[in-house]
Amino acid sequence: MHHNTKHLRKRYVSSLAALLLIAAPAFAEDYEPPKLTRGTFYQNPLSYSTTRDPDPPKYVRNVSELGIDSLLNVNWLDVGLDYRFRYEYRDDDIRRAQAGLDEPWLHRTRAYIGIKEIADPFRFAAELQDSRRYNSNYARDNRDFNEFEFIRLYGELYFKDLLGHDAIGNSRPVSIRYGIHNFEFLDRRLLGNNQWRNTANTFQGFHGSLGQESNDWQIDLLAVQPLYRSKYEWDRPVEQQWLYAAIGHWRGWSDVITLEPFYLALNQSAYRGVAERLVHSPGLRGYGIVGSTGFDYDFSFIYQFGRNGARDVRAYAGNIEVGYTLASNPWKPRFSLFYGYASGDRDPTDNEDNRFERFFGFGRPWSANDYIVFENISAPKARVEIKPRHNLRVDFGHSWYWLASDKDRFNGANNARDVTGRSGGFVGQEFDIRARYALSPKTEVTLGYAYFKEGDFIQNRVRSGDTDFAYLEVSHRFF
Repeated sequence: MHHNTKHLRKRYVSSLAALLLIAAPAFAEDYEPPKLTRGTFYQNPLSYSTTRDPDPPKYVRNVSELGIDSLLNVNWLDVGLDYRFRYEYRDDDIRRAQAGLDEPWLHRTRAYIGIKEIADPFRFAAELQDSRRYNSNYARDNRDFNEFEFIRLYGELYFKDLLGHDAIGNSRPVSIRYGIHNFEFLDRRLLGNNQWRNTANTFQGFHGSLGQESNDWQIDLLAVQPLYRSKYEWDRPVEQQWLYAAIGHWRGWSDVITLEPFYLALNQSAYRGVAERLVHSPGLRGYGIVGSTGFDYDFSFIYQFGRNGARDVRAYAGNIEVGYTLASNPWKPRFSLFYGYASGDRDPTDNEDNRFERFFGFGRPWSANDYIVFENISAPKARVEIKPRHNLRVDFGHSWYWLASDKDRFNGANNARDVTGRSGGFVGQEFDIRARYALSPKTEVTLGYAYFKEGDFIQNRVRSGDTDFAYLEVSHRFF
């Protein structure tokens, strides 16, 4: 451990505290309990880090909204351009084979163009992303590096009111897209575009939708292949893998609960020593609020079955979060408790595979260090979120991590595994804090810190010593 780690830790925590004190005189806007918004059945979840990136992305604007007189009637064109820079201080990152200090600079640039309405039913969208990492002690990898890549490039057939209208008058469209997709579904733990990581999860194939987000019901259908992220060449489909999905959304009771039943399937043919796999994954997610009590909730349950080579797949996972917002306080604090579980393989020598298939999810809600993924994990958490002023959000929390099966692997440390289970099952605990400050409607600055204290499994199978992670991030959209 480097001698300046403790000083850096204190400096970052002190900086966040100072930011809070500066913000204290100005308070957030008056609180209104979540309720059904006029004109839409959709309600955002209040659970931590589960709100999906919209379609089109949130940095995109319609040309008619840019304030240019000559473009006021050009409502058929969407454009977007944004840039993000992040400096990271990572001391003894357990994802690296060797301990040490690394201070990478991460750059990500995205550009978007979308054409709609003017040529209906034909629509089109393209999004280009350039991801790079500098000043690192480690070899470039496709987590951080992917030069000039289309992460969205599709044509669409869009029929605005083919299925009529819902009870509040919103059209119920039908659409089908083919091409490259960059999407998120459910709570992002199974299907996410991975906004935190410097590179994106992308897919190629078909995405069909019955209904839209504002309707009381909607169904999304997927038949896609994940794209392999190539650092310097065009990404290409993983030919041996197909992802199929049917995801339902019932929002008719969304002032109380939104229900999302779903079915996912991963079909992988045998190649290069990898066994043939077929994993079926039905599940249910629900979220909502409890009247005007201030309580909110979010839960999901998933069961998996199928075949992995000669072994039967029998796995399961779930998570639940309960939150409470203190509406009478001007900082609108939200306190939450979370528990998440994903099964691990109990016995590598038997004919049953119990490791939960995590699909293509977003790992950041599990760990600020990005150490945890949705497999072989048991994780309780406590969290606080506050909004000291309209342009400042702060959250902090504490997490504990155990292996669901101490005989299965821990993905976050290069798949470290002890098939005897003698290395223990406690991975460690983590404290993290983050402040997000909007300098302007187009620019946001984020300052964060996370401290990870290793458990017996990490000590025995990886290395001894805690880890520190601090970062400064600046993002700017140009429209």
